[in-house]
Amino acid sequence: MAVPRVAAAGAALLTVAAGLGVRAVAGGDAAKYAGDALYTVLVCAVVVLIAPRTRPAAAAGAALAVSWAVELLQLTGLPADLSRHSTAARLVLGSTFNAPDLFWYTVGAGCAWAVAALATSPARAPRTSASR
Repeated sequence: MAVPRVAAAGAALLTVAAGLGVRAVAGGDAAKYAGDALYTVLVCAVVVLIAPRTRPAAAAGAALAVSWAVELLQLTGLPADLSRHSTAARLVLGSTFNAPDLFWYTVGAGCAWAVAALATSPARAPRTSASR
């Protein structure tokens, strides 16, 4: 169990660093939508931290569901109210619904799934002359 958790923690740190890096070098829609995708990647890493046996598709699906739920919650105005009082709430919940975010969360989930699937696939043993 330690290996998936360590990998997920590393992925979470790299994802946060990537998000900060994107914000440092880019602006506007590019930074915003990259941040949306990375948000879902981070949620996927947290899912694996909490439940290390989760398969990549399930972790990515859970991350996508959480991301979409948070975005749809913004239609209620509750996140906007909480965001006015808390920086943490603004970072986690956002404040304003934006339909294109749903697409970018899907992109993030797809990327997280692909990386996790590659990372967890059984390594192919190199062919040796004895195995031919």
